[in-house]
Amino acid sequence: QVQLVESGGGLVQAGGSLRLSCAASGSIFRIDAMGWYRQAPGKQRELVAGITSGGSTNYADSVKGRFTISRDNAKNTAYLQMDSLKPEDTAVYYCNAAITQRGVMRTYWGQGTQVTVSS
Repeated sequence: QVQLVESGGGLVQAGGSLRLSCAASGSIFRIDAMGWYRQAPGKQRELVAGITSGGSTNYADSVKGRFTISRDNAKNTAYLQMDSLKPEDTAVYYCNAAITQRGVMRTYWGQGTQVTVSS
């Protein structure tokens, strides 16, 4: 059984920073791409940032220059450093990972962590 556990969400004022973590656990052979998504009330879930196993990254235009995704492969953990936060960044943030287990690759989701940015 594979689990993704997110942490680091909370309430912050506009202009502030938060760092999200996503730790994968279980019988894992390999983790390929990892990513962070978010879903605001009444809106569809959207990709915020992604990172490959080799470290290549991509970002939504709305967060470029403010958010940084990284990963520690030895710890099976991904991070999202969020700086210069805006009220429109308020959402539930979900971690996503493509994980190979017993020769089969599947996509897993975390339970989500709430990020609230006050104006």
